[in-house]
Amino acid sequence: MEKDIILKAENVSKQYRLGQVGTGTLSHDLNRWWHEIRGKENPYLKIGDSNDRSTKGNSDYVWALQDINFEVERGDVLGIIGKNGAGKSTLLKILSKVTAPTIGSIKSRGRIASLLEVGTGFNSEMTGRENIFLNGAILGMTKKEIKLKINDIIEFSGCERYIDTPVKRYSSGMTVRLAFAVAAFLEPEILVVDEVLAVGDAEFQKKAIGKMQDISKGEGRTVLFVSHNMAAVKSLCTRGIVLEHGKVVFEGDQNESVDFYLKRAESRSEINLIDRNDRLGSGKLKVKSVQLLNKNFQELNEVISGEMLIIKVTFVKYIEIDYKKMKVAINFQDENESFILSFINDEMNHSFHNLENQDYFYLQIPNLYLRAASYSLRIMLSETDTHSNNFIDVIEKVIDVDVLPGDIWKTGITNRKGHAAIIPGEFI
Repeated sequence: MEKDIILKAENVSKQYRLGQVGTGTLSHDLNRWWHEIRGKENPYLKIGDSNDRSTKGNSDYVWALQDINFEVERGDVLGIIGKNGAGKSTLLKILSKVTAPTIGSIKSRGRIASLLEVGTGFNSEMTGRENIFLNGAILGMTKKEIKLKINDIIEFSGCERYIDTPVKRYSSGMTVRLAFAVAAFLEPEILVVDEVLAVGDAEFQKKAIGKMQDISKGEGRTVLFVSHNMAAVKSLCTRGIVLEHGKVVFEGDQNESVDFYLKRAESRSEINLIDRNDRLGSGKLKVKSVQLLNKNFQELNEVISGEMLIIKVTFVKYIEIDYKKMKVAINFQDENESFILSFINDEMNHSFHNLENQDYFYLQIPNLYLRAASYSLRIMLSETDTHSNNFIDVIEKVIDVDVLPGDIWKTGITNRKGHAAIIPGEFI
């Protein structure tokens, strides 16, 4: 049976120059032009580092995407997963024709509707109702066609009371609700949805996922879905691709793709930090590695909201310090680098006293009160006395923590005090 291919990516690559808009210099533009008129390849396509945000690199050029190839059949729901900075959003922008690939091509059949960022395609000075008509016109629909759908769009969005209010007065959640409703109900052949749905509340996320299932299964349309919510990818998608450093490292069905992604994360769960040169502090003691463990001290395959998480921090001592005065802070930061959750030993009424003979401690979190999303850890060690607060070692973005949905309000397992605790070596 012949495949009904609705979208095809062929050798798609995207190169950026760091810190610049465009090429940045006239000499580079002239060099490109000189090669072009002689029928030769762009010289800057031969250089550039891979898209690894954790390393400094040796070139001003970086490949956000490299040699991406895949096909999507009509009615497929393709999940695109990967760590922050893997190239997921760049790929969606190319598929949506927001930006063009440096090399390669995208071939599609039919209208593409995109929901990439909060308020994408909306005019903030226009009302919600006016923006519905504007977006419909952009998608190539007539005013009559839009009028037939507008009541369904408004009802689904839940913004009826504010539909004749300028969008600039909407909250981010309301804007996402309306934008998704417009994109879903104006019947594009291909719907492209980024992690933006995470801005909505739980009720709306459930409605949105249900609508995407109806679009693909009931109406035979195609959905491309980027998310850090692995449970949503498993339940919604029919296929998946995993991106890493701008390259496709796996393609298969949705369950295989999620398992591959989580195993890759597990294989890197012990992060060696001793060579990081972007740290602050006196260096008397340096954090060497961080591991994510379960209640049985085994490396975690998945970090689940509402369940126990143990973070093991191993360090190297260079100069003896008074450990009773050492202060440890471990912070969870979201994708906007806002502090979402913090654990500080002195606020837990705990001091260290036996680290002279060992080189690690644990943070035990009996019940991880975090919603499903992607976070990063910051670790701060300092020497505290009555007069000063001196940093020993501070490292930002130590490790990425992808939290999956779970029963966040269950009783869970607690230590004897019933609270999270930073403790040296063994539990108390």
